[in-house]
Amino acid sequence: MKHKKKKLPVNLDDLVKASRRGSREGEQELLGPGFHSTNRVHRSKKTYTRKAKHKSSLTD
Repeated sequence: MKHKKKKLPVNLDDLVKASRRGSREGEQELLGPGFHSTNRVHRSKKTYTRKAKHKSSLTD
C-alpha cells in the first residue's frame, strides 16, 4: 500500500519566487546569460569624458 504525499498549500512567497524565476529565465533567453541592466541613469550630453569616441559626438 503506497502512501500519497500531502499537497502543501501554495504560499504567496512561493508564487513570488516562481514568477521571479520565470521572469529571469525569460530575460536570459532574450538577452543571453549574465547581468543586464534595465534601468540606466540618463547621462547629460555635457558630461565630461576623456574618451576619444565621445569627444567627436560633443562637437556635433
